[in-house]
Amino acid sequence: MSLDELRTLLARHARADMTTAIDGVLISKVEQPPPPSASMSGTVLALIAQGAKRIALGDRVYEYRAGQYLVASVDLPITGHFTEASPERPALGFGLTLHPAAIAELLLQAASGDIPPAGSGTPSGLAVSDASDEFLDAVIRLLRLLDQPRDRAVLAPLVKREVLWRLITSEQGAVVRQLGLADSSLTHVARAVRWIRDHYMQAFRVEDVAQMSGMSASAFYRNFQAVTAMSPIQFQKQIRLQEARLLLAAHPHDVAGVGMRVGYDSPSQFSREYRRQFGAPPSQDAARLRGSTLGGTPVLV
Repeated sequence: MSLDELRTLLARHARADMTTAIDGVLISKVEQPPPPSASMSGTVLALIAQGAKRIALGDRVYEYRAGQYLVASVDLPITGHFTEASPERPALGFGLTLHPAAIAELLLQAASGDIPPAGSGTPSGLAVSDASDEFLDAVIRLLRLLDQPRDRAVLAPLVKREVLWRLITSEQGAVVRQLGLADSSLTHVARAVRWIRDHYMQAFRVEDVAQMSGMSASAFYRNFQAVTAMSPIQFQKQIRLQEARLLLAAHPHDVAGVGMRVGYDSPSQFSREYRRQFGAPPSQDAARLRGSTLGGTPVLV
């Protein structure tokens, strides 16, 4: 019955831009399976109430469906799409933006022994699990507040904290907890991810980014690969190609110029890698994208 009420609430409050009256809460409703689209994941919890979705990160593929959730603890370049959606049975999803400060606050307030022990190694930046009854109940009570404007301002922050707590203590809690720890390996990788994303046009030495992240080169490379499923150079290429696609939607006749703007010295290399990533050469893909909107909608939710 929990999923039935969750579907009803999501369908009633879905908007075209996915926003809601509660800050950080997103709702998606998709009636036709769109083609796979590239985007940055953001740091987000995404719960499916109806339908199914497939996400690709590097060479890893994640699938989640009704009653399952996906957590992104690092802002990563991903490709994803709903695989089950129709006008009669639209795909419905709930999303919650994850903020490190909110997670850190809960960790500080938790008593020793309340937090499950962390596993060994660095977790992936994405993880999928089944939602527990307690977790679904908290999400539903949060969404009910969309129908209760008098109570929303006071109660929504409290229920969001409960949703986060259920997530922190869940099967994938280690992934989320690292987001709130200032000195975790995931936090060091996230620092490098932000730097590469902000400086994607310029060449860099992996050793320099490792030093900036506070890790040895070997530890940095190993942890970066574990979190992102890519090497730092592959990650940069993904960012460059996604930015190029956004630029081509606005400048479809300037393929060479777009390639140079995102950091490619060789037009032939740009066209070759673009086609490998998106299945069509830049000029052809740009024509297909004209009139489409890219990059404004989180692809996870």
